[in-house]
Amino acid sequence: MILKRYGKAYHSVEPNFNPAGMTEIGFQRDRAFSLAVDEFDEAYERLTTDELRAEAEGPVQREAEQALLGKLEEALAGRLGTLSDDQVLVVTNDAGDWPRTREERKVAPEDLHNGFHFRWWVDPPLKVAIYRRRSDA
Repeated sequence: MILKRYGKAYHSVEPNFNPAGMTEIGFQRDRAFSLAVDEFDEAYERLTTDELRAEAEGPVQREAEQALLGKLEEALAGRLGTLSDDQVLVVTNDAGDWPRTREERKVAPEDLHNGFHFRWWVDPPLKVAIYRRRSDA
């Protein structure tokens, strides 16, 4: 399960990585789980933290961005796959350092039909932490 803090509570979320008009890495609340911050802090302890990074490039802008988001989603799914039943993955980025997609456009060699080469990356990285339910909680 992925959790993200909204105000005074943690809520379960699903990735919403859609390249259509997007610059911010998105999550959508699924309303399956919610817990007040103070209750979460009492019940869970942080085990690890990680920064998920991704990058992709290619001659077609939308395809390069979609590849970037696919890589980021794979990295997130990989972290989720390591969780045991008493663990959750928490998105820990604050509003001031929320991950966004970034683009660099370069003129491509003349033999390419569209004339551009696109490189996409996530900056700052998506920060996540694995928490485990305390045994005494």
